[in-house]
Amino acid sequence: MLVFGTQIHIVTFIFIVLETGMFLFQFFYYLFRPQDKRRFWYLLLLALMLFYNITGGLFPDPKIHIAINLQEMLAYGSGFLMASYFPFYFYKAFELNSLRWHAFYGVPLFLFLPYIVFFVIDYAIYGNLQADIKYGMIAPFIYAMVLLWVMFRAIHRKHKGRRNGYKYLEEMAMYAAVTPWASLAFFGLVESDQLVEVLCTNTGIVGITVLFIWRSIKGARSEYERLIALASHGDGPNVFEEMCRYYRLTSREMEIVLLVKEGLTYKQISQKLFIAGKTVENHIQHIYEKTHVKNKVALLQKLFQN
Repeated sequence: MLVFGTQIHIVTFIFIVLETGMFLFQFFYYLFRPQDKRRFWYLLLLALMLFYNITGGLFPDPKIHIAINLQEMLAYGSGFLMASYFPFYFYKAFELNSLRWHAFYGVPLFLFLPYIVFFVIDYAIYGNLQADIKYGMIAPFIYAMVLLWVMFRAIHRKHKGRRNGYKYLEEMAMYAAVTPWASLAFFGLVESDQLVEVLCTNTGIVGITVLFIWRSIKGARSEYERLIALASHGDGPNVFEEMCRYYRLTSREMEIVLLVKEGLTYKQISQKLFIAGKTVENHIQHIYEKTHVKNKVALLQKLFQN
């Protein structure tokens, strides 16, 4: 079943809608914490997956006012780009250091270079897509299988010797998330039904999303436990800075909290900072929302652990 008179299957469209929602949610969250590099790499992964789903679903279509050869280049290019980013994402997000060479050198050499040679240059000159698929996918397919094995070994090595219940589940989840990546090379080699292709390739994104959320929750818990431990030692300034970082307060919001602690009124704060009283009220309201409190007393107790 196709949607909106295009080549996009209804299942592909559902994945596009879901991944767009996830992307927007994570993007707005990233704006609060731009220093969160793992979230940035995950956002880039989602963006590439969306590009892959959209181009793979739409192209080639004679009704679209884009040259067919350009549509084919974009469709195959999105697949190669997605496949090329996967090793880099696992290298960065999961700290698999043994993937560094592949992420920076192996992937461009054995995955993206064949795409440029066969699916861009040769296809633009001769226009023989079937021949380009036949010869241009040989090196990427073989390298994808080799890289899949390398990634499995890297995951195993990372968890070896320190397995517990949680680590074992994480390791299994990583294997499950990596495996569908190999299907990108396979579907580039053979013609397949769009439904089968989209189900296989998007399964990895589902697994990675589960892993990302899981690790984010663990990281937040660890950060909060560190704050509690710091507070127990009574180091006031450090507690305040860590708590502000935890609740993602801006430097201006931190400044206002310190003035509130001194006992200044909103009017006095506005005069001291040379901003409007309404602006101070807005900042205070944002601080309350971020820290989940309703008044100044609760705010100071939470941020200074009094």
